[in-house]
Amino acid sequence: MILSFIFFMILFLGGIWLMGLAQSLPDEYAAYVFVAGLLIVSLSLAFMMRARGSATRRKDNWSGSPTE
Repeated sequence: MILSFIFFMILFLGGIWLMGLAQSLPDEYAAYVFVAGLLIVSLSLAFMMRARGSATRRKDNWSGSPTE
């Protein structure tokens, strides 16, 4: 669990770094680098939110009714 957190935190920070780097690149590359950074940030957040053992304390966060 901790290793996946570290991995996705590195992806998250790397995506933010890519979005910042896009500001200093030539116009023909800036949009692609910015979108790549945005996708990396979004994917890292999505994977961390679907991790088991969240604050809901349920065994499986994606199936079952909310009252289980």
